[in-house]
Amino acid sequence: MVKHFISLEWKSFFRSASFGKSIGIKIFMAFIALYFTAIFLFLGFFMFKILKEVFPNQDPFVVFNGLLFFWVLADLIIRFFFQKLPTMQVKPLLALPVKRKNIVNYVLGKSLMAFINFLPLFAIIPFGITLMLNGYALSNMLVWMLTLVLMVVINNYLNFIIESISAETELAFLPMLIGVAVLFGLNHYQIINISEGLSKGVRAISENPVWLVVPFAMVAALYAFNFKILKNKLFLDSGLKEKVAEISTSNLEWTKNFGAIAPFMQLDLKLIWRNKRSKSSVWIVLMGLLYGLFFYPQPTYQSMPWFFVFIGVFSTGIFLINFGQFIPAWDSSYYKLLMSQNIKYEQYLQSKFTLMALSVAILFILGIPYVFFGWKILLAHFVAAIYNIGVNTHVILYGGSFNRKKIDLSQKAAFNYQGTGAVQWLLGIPLLLIPMGIFALFYFLVGFEVACLVLASLGIAGIVFHQKLMKGITAKYLQSKYKMIDAFNQNN
Repeated sequence: MVKHFISLEWKSFFRSASFGKSIGIKIFMAFIALYFTAIFLFLGFFMFKILKEVFPNQDPFVVFNGLLFFWVLADLIIRFFFQKLPTMQVKPLLALPVKRKNIVNYVLGKSLMAFINFLPLFAIIPFGITLMLNGYALSNMLVWMLTLVLMVVINNYLNFIIESISAETELAFLPMLIGVAVLFGLNHYQIINISEGLSKGVRAISENPVWLVVPFAMVAALYAFNFKILKNKLFLDSGLKEKVAEISTSNLEWTKNFGAIAPFMQLDLKLIWRNKRSKSSVWIVLMGLLYGLFFYPQPTYQSMPWFFVFIGVFSTGIFLINFGQFIPAWDSSYYKLLMSQNIKYEQYLQSKFTLMALSVAILFILGIPYVFFGWKILLAHFVAAIYNIGVNTHVILYGGSFNRKKIDLSQKAAFNYQGTGAVQWLLGIPLLLIPMGIFALFYFLVGFEVACLVLASLGIAGIVFHQKLMKGITAKYLQSKYKMIDAFNQNN
């Protein structure tokens, strides 16, 4: 049965409409994986020497075990934000004579194949070998390495339990971060010395292999708990019955002032406010608005005016970036219906442009208090807002014509990477890095005021030639129209 599951996923991967873009992302991620592998191998082979130099009067083995608690916490945080339970399209299988337990066992087993589970081994194994070469007992070190491997597996299954418990909450990461902070605080203030307890426990297991029964029992218990959770969700009608909630309506009469694009703007505003995934575009605005407070109060950045425009572009364009990068994937669930209507595509895109341009103007106005840190900051934000409206709105709309991944609006918003492809990665270059590069170039060659003038001129040029740019962007969308319809019809 496992062979059949692997075969189905293999075919799903290669037959997907996003295969071409997915393969590009996978090549990029392979280079990232090689980079981190090299770092962990370096740490593994030189850890003994590093610990000897930093803690000359202590046993490197004891010191390393004392750091395991912090590794466990960091590993859990990284997993929570970046590791998701590997899924497969199971609903078609539920109508076939396939046992649910086989599906669940395959999914849970597949989760162990994640790269994040192998990465620690590139440090643990070389460090263990180094310890053995320095006189530590072979049997003890083998048991110690097995114990750390089991800790990796425990974190793997513990993460999925945390994910399932917090899946329905909008800010699911807050309980996780608070829990980690509490554990760290208890250890830091010596209320409960967790790091010392874990260190002694791992050393006790390495000295007496009988205690391996404890981590093995923890793995078995976590696996069984995950198995129960997943099996209970594995029904054809799961997710059909939703929590009944009162729907709040708002008056969108003001949108009629925008003429023919008003219906599309109303559709977008309702979509944003009524769905979990799209609602994140609203809440993340607050983060972007306060982004400058991480930098401007620090004297170091006050002497870096060329960096102001990067913060300005991000702060005034946070909605533009977060919402715009998934155009038209937000409408993917009913895109075919939308395209079958007698509508002008340019009006559809114009409504997106207007919504993003309005958000930039509003965020700039709300960010005016940044003038408290200096007039140059306010000027940089003003220039960045003009650039966002004149250039970045058109760039992000053009990039949307390459989107081929469907978005499930009902999924939770926090750290959900569904629909993210090569387009979203590449858009960051023209949106953020190019304006900062242009500004920095003229700043160092001429001065701050000239750099502001150049960037503002580019934004004004984009506004002046807006109609011509929109015609070109519309033509690109019409060219890709049926490819997008075909891609959005697929669930993978």
